[in-house]
Amino acid sequence: MDLAFFGLTSTNFIIHRKNVFTQIHEIVFHGKGGYDWYSVYNMPIWLRNFTFNKINEFYTKKKEMEESSQEKSNSKNLIDSSGRISNPAFSNKTSYK
Repeated sequence: MDLAFFGLTSTNFIIHRKNVFTQIHEIVFHGKGGYDWYSVYNMPIWLRNFTFNKINEFYTKKKEMEESSQEKSNSKNLIDSSGRISNPAFSNKTSYK
């Protein structure tokens, strides 16, 4: 018989605990040394959620910027989508006078 303590059953508790530890790991790992595990574990829940969301926003924006810069740089790439090397425009000249 599972007792529900504040609505947590044994299956819900396992899922919730995994989510909390995943969130703590993400903050410590992506915080790049700004946070240690003990401090994040003992943070108030609202502050831990806020910190996690801010780090998530930062890396989401960073990924979008990297993808947009890759799209811009791909237009200047000498290798086409089939893997062949295309001739640059200056190599088509026959006369060098």
